[in-house]
Amino acid sequence: MAMSGNVDITKVDRTTLRDINSVHIDMSLPCEQRMKSFVEQIGNPYCYTDGELVIGIGYAESEMSLNDKLAIYACGLG
Repeated sequence: MAMSGNVDITKVDRTTLRDINSVHIDMSLPCEQRMKSFVEQIGNPYCYTDGELVIGIGYAESEMSLNDKLAIYACGLG
């Protein structure tokens, strides 16, 4: 599945999505490696499941990209 922030969660094939509860982040890793590990485990960070729910992430126009915002979030963990 190509990564995209424009996912219609009502039409996505649930069987192609990964559950965020299966993601495990090694907090001893540097920030960049934690981000890489997250994306490798979740597949498409814009659309995944959380138990029975399909989660679709979208974002508003901003000077900061979603990748930048995710990097700030990931670096703040721990």
